[in-house]
Amino acid sequence: MSEDSQFRFGAATGVGSMPGGDSRETAKTVTGTFEDFPFLPELPARGPGADMIGRTAGMLVELYARVEPSGWRIGDRPGRDTRRARAWLGEDLDALEEFTQGYEGPLKVQAVGPWTLAAALELRNGEAALSDAGACRDLAASLAEGLRLFLAEVQRRVPGARLVLQLDEPSLTAVLRGQVRTASGYRTHRAVDRQAVEATLRDVVGVHAGGPVVVHSCAPDVPFALLRRAGAAAVSFDFSLLTERDDDAIGEAVEGGTRLLAGVVPATDDRLSDPAGSVMGVRTLWRRLGLEPGLLAEAVTITPACGLAGASPAYARQALAHCVRAARSLADNPE
Repeated sequence: MSEDSQFRFGAATGVGSMPGGDSRETAKTVTGTFEDFPFLPELPARGPGADMIGRTAGMLVELYARVEPSGWRIGDRPGRDTRRARAWLGEDLDALEEFTQGYEGPLKVQAVGPWTLAAALELRNGEAALSDAGACRDLAASLAEGLRLFLAEVQRRVPGARLVLQLDEPSLTAVLRGQVRTASGYRTHRAVDRQAVEATLRDVVGVHAGGPVVVHSCAPDVPFALLRRAGAAAVSFDFSLLTERDDDAIGEAVEGGTRLLAGVVPATDDRLSDPAGSVMGVRTLWRRLGLEPGLLAEAVTITPACGLAGASPAYARQALAHCVRAARSLADNPE
Protein backbone atom coordinates (compact mmCIF):
# COMPACT_ATOMS: atom_id res chain seq x y z
CA MET A 1 0.00 0.00 0.00
CA SER A 2 1.25 3.48 -0.82
CA GLU A 3 1.79 6.06 1.89
CA ASP A 4 -1.21 8.00 0.58
CA SER A 5 -3.53 4.99 0.77
CA GLN A 6 -2.51 4.50 4.43
CA PHE A 7 -3.21 8.17 5.21
CA ARG A 8 -6.20 8.49 7.51
CA PHE A 9 -8.80 10.81 6.02
CA GLY A 10 -11.68 11.95 8.20
CA ALA A 11 -15.14 10.45 7.74
CA ALA A 12 -16.69 13.73 6.53
CA THR A 13 -15.59 17.14 5.31
CA GLY A 14 -16.70 20.02 3.08
CA VAL A 15 -15.83 20.78 -0.52
CA GLY A 16 -14.53 24.33 -0.17
CA SER A 17 -16.82 27.29 -0.77
CA MET A 18 -19.21 28.65 1.83
CA PRO A 19 -21.80 31.48 1.82
CA GLY A 20 -21.25 34.87 3.42
CA GLY A 21 -18.11 36.92 3.97
CA ASP A 22 -17.07 36.46 7.60
CA SER A 23 -13.80 34.47 7.72
CA ARG A 24 -13.77 33.98 11.49
CA GLU A 25 -17.38 32.87 11.79
CA THR A 26 -16.99 30.43 8.88
CA ALA A 27 -13.72 28.99 10.17
CA LYS A 28 -15.33 28.52 13.59
CA THR A 29 -18.27 26.66 11.99
CA VAL A 30 -16.06 24.43 9.84
CA THR A 31 -13.56 23.48 12.55
CA GLY A 32 -16.35 22.96 15.08
CA THR A 33 -18.30 20.68 12.74
CA PHE A 34 -15.43 18.62 11.29
CA GLU A 35 -13.31 17.98 14.34
CA ASP A 36 -11.26 15.31 12.56
CA PHE A 37 -11.14 16.67 8.98
CA PRO A 38 -11.58 20.48 8.74
CA PHE A 39 -10.94 22.41 5.53
CA LEU A 40 -9.93 25.95 4.59
CA PRO A 41 -13.18 27.73 3.63
CA GLU A 42 -13.52 29.91 0.53
CA LEU A 43 -15.94 32.85 0.60
CA PRO A 44 -16.58 33.96 -3.01
CA ALA A 45 -19.45 36.30 -2.05
CA ARG A 46 -16.80 38.88 -1.10
CA GLY A 47 -16.18 39.49 -4.80
CA PRO A 48 -13.40 39.07 -7.41
CA GLY A 49 -10.29 37.61 -5.82
CA ALA A 50 -12.29 35.57 -3.30
CA ASP A 51 -13.78 33.48 -6.13
CA MET A 52 -12.23 30.12 -7.02
CA ILE A 53 -10.30 31.34 -10.08
CA GLY A 54 -9.18 34.64 -8.57
CA ARG A 55 -8.01 33.01 -5.35
CA THR A 56 -5.79 30.57 -7.23
CA ALA A 57 -4.61 33.25 -9.67
CA GLY A 58 -3.34 35.11 -6.61
CA MET A 59 -1.15 32.10 -5.73
CA LEU A 60 0.66 32.04 -9.08
CA VAL A 61 4.40 32.77 -9.15
CA GLU A 62 5.70 35.26 -11.75
CA LEU A 63 2.30 35.26 -13.47
CA TYR A 64 -0.44 37.69 -12.54
CA ALA A 65 -4.07 38.14 -13.43
CA ARG A 66 -6.55 41.00 -13.37
CA VAL A 67 -10.30 41.23 -13.72
CA GLU A 68 -11.69 42.24 -17.13
CA PRO A 69 -15.38 42.43 -18.07
CA SER A 70 -15.02 38.97 -19.65
CA GLY A 71 -13.27 37.39 -16.66
CA TRP A 72 -9.74 36.93 -15.32
CA ARG A 73 -6.93 37.81 -17.74
CA ILE A 74 -3.20 37.19 -17.41
CA GLY A 75 -1.22 40.45 -17.14
CA ASP A 76 2.35 41.69 -16.73
CA ARG A 77 2.46 42.77 -13.12
CA PRO A 78 0.60 42.37 -9.84
CA GLY A 79 -2.21 44.88 -9.54
CA ARG A 80 -5.12 45.65 -7.25
CA ASP A 81 -6.91 42.36 -8.06
CA THR A 82 -3.85 40.25 -7.19
CA ARG A 83 -3.33 42.16 -3.95
CA ARG A 84 -6.99 41.74 -3.02
CA ALA A 85 -6.90 37.97 -3.71
CA ARG A 86 -3.80 37.55 -1.56
CA ALA A 87 -5.22 39.69 1.24
CA TRP A 88 -8.40 37.64 1.42
CA LEU A 89 -6.46 34.38 1.42
CA GLY A 90 -4.32 35.75 4.25
CA GLU A 91 -7.46 36.71 6.18
CA ASP A 92 -8.87 33.19 5.71
CA LEU A 93 -5.59 31.62 6.85
CA ASP A 94 -5.53 33.87 9.94
CA ALA A 95 -9.01 32.66 10.86
CA LEU A 96 -8.17 29.01 10.24
CA GLU A 97 -5.01 29.31 12.32
CA GLU A 98 -6.97 30.82 15.20
CA PHE A 99 -9.41 27.89 15.34
CA THR A 100 -6.87 25.07 14.77
CA GLN A 101 -4.52 25.80 17.67
CA GLY A 102 -3.03 22.47 18.74
CA TYR A 103 -4.86 20.58 16.00
CA GLU A 104 -3.27 17.34 14.83
CA GLY A 105 -4.85 15.43 11.96
CA PRO A 106 -5.87 15.83 8.34
CA LEU A 107 -6.59 19.35 7.11
CA LYS A 108 -7.80 20.01 3.56
CA VAL A 109 -6.91 23.07 1.50
CA GLN A 110 -8.16 23.78 -2.03
CA ALA A 111 -6.89 25.38 -5.23
CA VAL A 112 -7.99 25.25 -8.86
CA GLY A 113 -6.20 22.59 -10.91
CA PRO A 114 -4.12 23.39 -14.01
CA TRP A 115 -6.72 22.51 -16.66
CA THR A 116 -9.68 24.37 -15.17
CA LEU A 117 -7.34 27.31 -14.64
CA ALA A 118 -6.21 27.13 -18.29
CA ALA A 119 -9.85 27.04 -19.41
CA ALA A 120 -10.77 30.06 -17.26
CA LEU A 121 -7.78 32.43 -17.49
CA GLU A 122 -7.58 34.55 -20.63
CA LEU A 123 -4.46 35.49 -22.59
CA ARG A 124 -3.95 39.05 -23.80
CA ASN A 125 -5.91 38.27 -26.99
CA GLY A 126 -8.96 37.32 -24.92
CA GLU A 127 -8.78 33.60 -25.68
CA ALA A 128 -8.37 31.04 -22.91
CA ALA A 129 -4.84 29.97 -22.02
CA LEU A 130 -6.10 26.55 -23.09
CA SER A 131 -5.70 27.69 -26.72
CA ASP A 132 -1.89 27.85 -26.39
CA ALA A 133 0.11 24.77 -25.36
CA GLY A 134 3.07 26.90 -24.25
CA ALA A 135 0.81 29.06 -22.10
CA CYS A 136 -0.64 25.91 -20.50
CA ARG A 137 2.86 24.71 -19.62
CA ASP A 138 3.85 28.08 -18.15
CA LEU A 139 0.61 28.26 -16.17
CA ALA A 140 1.04 24.75 -14.74
CA ALA A 141 4.65 25.49 -13.72
CA SER A 142 3.64 28.77 -12.07
CA LEU A 143 0.76 27.02 -10.27
CA ALA A 144 3.04 24.23 -9.04
CA GLU A 145 5.49 26.70 -7.53
CA GLY A 146 2.66 28.74 -6.01
CA LEU A 147 1.15 25.63 -4.44
CA ARG A 148 4.51 24.70 -2.87
CA LEU A 149 4.63 28.09 -1.17
CA PHE A 150 0.95 27.91 -0.17
CA LEU A 151 1.30 24.46 1.40
CA ALA A 152 4.43 25.53 3.27
CA GLU A 153 2.57 28.58 4.63
CA VAL A 154 -0.40 26.50 5.83
CA GLN A 155 1.98 23.96 7.43
CA ARG A 156 3.79 26.78 9.24
CA ARG A 157 0.50 28.10 10.63
CA VAL A 158 -0.92 24.67 11.60
CA PRO A 159 2.22 22.61 12.30
CA GLY A 160 0.37 19.56 13.64
CA ALA A 161 -1.80 19.18 10.52
CA ARG A 162 -1.33 16.54 7.85
CA LEU A 163 -2.23 18.52 4.77
CA VAL A 164 -4.54 17.23 2.06
CA LEU A 165 -4.39 19.27 -1.17
CA GLN A 166 -7.59 19.39 -3.22
CA LEU A 167 -7.32 20.43 -6.87
CA ASP A 168 -10.65 21.67 -8.21
CA GLU A 169 -11.07 20.53 -11.83
CA PRO A 170 -14.74 21.07 -12.80
CA SER A 171 -13.72 21.86 -16.42
CA LEU A 172 -11.54 18.77 -16.86
CA THR A 173 -14.10 16.70 -18.76
CA ALA A 174 -14.86 19.66 -21.07
CA VAL A 175 -11.12 20.07 -21.74
CA LEU A 176 -10.79 16.39 -22.63
CA ARG A 177 -13.83 16.50 -24.93
CA GLY A 178 -13.14 19.79 -26.69
CA GLN A 179 -16.19 21.50 -25.14
CA VAL A 180 -14.57 24.69 -23.80
CA ARG A 181 -15.94 27.63 -25.83
CA THR A 182 -13.76 30.21 -27.55
CA ALA A 183 -14.10 33.92 -26.74
CA SER A 184 -16.62 34.39 -29.56
CA GLY A 185 -18.80 31.61 -28.17
CA TYR A 186 -19.31 30.19 -31.67
CA ARG A 187 -16.58 27.57 -31.59
CA THR A 188 -14.85 25.38 -29.05
CA HIS A 189 -11.18 24.84 -28.34
CA ARG A 190 -9.88 21.53 -29.61
CA ALA A 191 -9.69 18.65 -27.15
CA VAL A 192 -6.38 18.37 -25.31
CA ASP A 193 -4.55 15.07 -25.71
CA ARG A 194 -5.31 12.80 -22.74
CA GLN A 195 -1.64 11.97 -22.20
CA ALA A 196 -0.78 15.68 -22.02
CA VAL A 197 -3.62 16.26 -19.56
CA GLU A 198 -2.44 13.36 -17.42
CA ALA A 199 1.23 14.40 -17.50
CA THR A 200 0.45 18.00 -16.46
CA LEU A 201 -1.80 16.81 -13.65
CA ARG A 202 0.90 14.41 -12.48
CA ASP A 203 3.42 17.27 -12.31
CA VAL A 204 1.08 19.43 -10.23
CA VAL A 205 -0.03 16.54 -8.00
CA GLY A 206 3.66 15.80 -7.39
CA VAL A 207 4.05 19.17 -5.68
CA HIS A 208 2.50 17.72 -2.51
CA ALA A 209 5.10 15.03 -1.97
CA GLY A 210 4.37 14.93 1.75
CA GLY A 211 0.71 14.05 1.53
CA PRO A 212 -2.30 13.04 -0.55
CA VAL A 213 -3.97 15.01 -3.32
CA VAL A 214 -7.73 14.96 -3.96
CA VAL A 215 -9.06 15.96 -7.38
CA HIS A 216 -12.57 17.41 -7.20
CA SER A 217 -15.14 17.76 -9.96
CA CYS A 218 -18.89 18.18 -9.59
CA ALA A 219 -19.33 17.76 -13.38
CA PRO A 220 -20.60 14.53 -14.97
CA ASP A 221 -18.24 11.82 -16.29
CA VAL A 222 -15.31 12.32 -13.93
CA PRO A 223 -12.30 10.50 -15.49
CA PHE A 224 -11.50 8.30 -12.47
CA ALA A 225 -8.88 6.14 -14.21
CA LEU A 226 -6.96 9.12 -15.62
CA LEU A 227 -6.91 10.81 -12.21
CA ARG A 228 -5.60 7.68 -10.55
CA ARG A 229 -2.82 7.38 -13.12
CA ALA A 230 -1.94 11.03 -12.53
CA GLY A 231 -1.34 10.23 -8.86
CA ALA A 232 -4.55 11.40 -7.18
CA ALA A 233 -4.99 9.61 -3.86
CA ALA A 234 -8.68 10.50 -3.77
CA VAL A 235 -11.44 11.73 -6.07
CA SER A 236 -14.23 14.07 -4.94
CA PHE A 237 -17.46 14.09 -6.96
CA ASP A 238 -21.21 14.69 -7.00
CA PHE A 239 -22.61 11.24 -6.23
CA SER A 240 -25.95 11.99 -7.92
CA LEU A 241 -24.21 12.32 -11.32
CA LEU A 242 -22.81 8.77 -11.28
CA THR A 243 -24.24 6.24 -13.72
CA GLU A 244 -23.68 2.51 -13.95
CA ARG A 245 -21.14 3.28 -16.69
CA ASP A 246 -18.88 4.51 -13.88
CA ASP A 247 -19.08 1.24 -11.93
CA ASP A 248 -15.96 -0.44 -13.31
CA ALA A 249 -13.79 2.66 -12.89
CA ILE A 250 -15.00 3.17 -9.32
CA GLY A 251 -14.52 -0.49 -8.41
CA GLU A 252 -10.97 -0.43 -9.77
CA ALA A 253 -10.25 2.83 -7.95
CA VAL A 254 -11.42 1.49 -4.57
CA GLU A 255 -9.55 -1.79 -5.00
CA GLY A 256 -6.45 0.21 -5.93
CA GLY A 257 -6.61 2.18 -2.68
CA THR A 258 -8.16 5.40 -4.03
CA ARG A 259 -10.41 7.15 -1.53
CA LEU A 260 -13.80 8.48 -2.63
CA LEU A 261 -15.10 11.81 -1.37
CA ALA A 262 -18.76 11.16 -2.13
CA GLY A 263 -20.91 14.26 -2.46
CA VAL A 264 -24.29 13.03 -1.23
CA VAL A 265 -25.74 16.09 0.56
CA PRO A 266 -27.41 18.74 -1.68
CA ALA A 267 -25.24 21.85 -2.12
CA THR A 268 -28.14 24.33 -2.26
CA ASP A 269 -31.07 24.74 0.12
CA ASP A 270 -33.11 21.56 0.13
CA ARG A 271 -34.97 19.32 2.51
CA LEU A 272 -32.44 16.96 4.05
CA SER A 273 -33.38 13.31 4.38
CA ASP A 274 -32.44 11.28 7.43
CA PRO A 275 -28.68 10.55 7.58
CA ALA A 276 -29.16 6.87 6.66
CA GLY A 277 -31.15 7.90 3.60
CA SER A 278 -28.40 10.23 2.43
CA VAL A 279 -25.90 7.36 2.20
CA MET A 280 -28.31 4.70 0.91
CA GLY A 281 -26.98 5.16 -2.62
CA VAL A 282 -23.41 4.59 -1.43
CA ARG A 283 -24.43 1.30 0.20
CA THR A 284 -26.32 0.29 -2.97
CA LEU A 285 -23.26 1.04 -5.12
CA TRP A 286 -21.10 -1.03 -2.80
CA ARG A 287 -23.41 -4.03 -3.09
CA ARG A 288 -23.61 -3.65 -6.87
CA LEU A 289 -19.81 -3.65 -7.10
CA GLY A 290 -19.53 -6.67 -4.78
CA LEU A 291 -17.19 -4.75 -2.46
CA GLU A 292 -16.66 -5.68 1.16
CA PRO A 293 -19.06 -3.63 3.38
CA GLY A 294 -16.34 -3.32 6.01
CA LEU A 295 -14.29 -1.31 3.49
CA LEU A 296 -16.86 1.49 3.32
CA ALA A 297 -15.62 3.60 6.21
CA GLU A 298 -12.03 3.05 5.07
CA ALA A 299 -12.75 4.10 1.48
CA VAL A 300 -15.41 6.82 1.63
CA THR A 301 -15.54 10.35 3.04
CA ILE A 302 -18.96 12.05 2.98
CA THR A 303 -19.23 15.62 1.63
CA PRO A 304 -21.80 17.97 0.14
CA ALA A 305 -22.39 17.46 -3.60
CA CYS A 306 -20.37 20.59 -4.39
CA GLY A 307 -19.35 23.86 -2.77
CA LEU A 308 -21.97 25.61 -0.64
CA ALA A 309 -21.49 29.19 -1.90
CA GLY A 310 -25.02 29.19 -3.35
CA ALA A 311 -26.68 28.05 -0.14
CA SER A 312 -28.08 30.15 2.68
CA PRO A 313 -25.79 30.37 5.75
CA ALA A 314 -28.30 28.43 7.86
CA TYR A 315 -28.59 25.64 5.30
CA ALA A 316 -24.80 25.48 4.83
CA ARG A 317 -24.37 24.86 8.56
CA GLN A 318 -27.08 22.17 8.48
CA ALA A 319 -25.53 20.51 5.42
CA LEU A 320 -22.08 20.27 7.03
CA ALA A 321 -23.53 18.81 10.24
CA HIS A 322 -25.61 16.40 8.16
CA CYS A 323 -22.44 15.12 6.44
CA VAL A 324 -21.03 14.16 9.85
CA ARG A 325 -24.23 12.33 10.84
CA ALA A 326 -24.45 10.57 7.46
CA ALA A 327 -20.84 9.41 7.74
CA ARG A 328 -21.56 8.07 11.21
CA SER A 329 -24.57 6.15 9.85
CA LEU A 330 -22.39 4.63 7.13
CA ALA A 331 -19.75 3.54 9.64
CA ASP A 332 -22.28 2.16 12.14
CA ASN A 333 -24.31 0.25 9.53
CA PRO A 334 -22.26 -0.38 6.37
CA GLU A 335 -24.78 -2.94 5.09
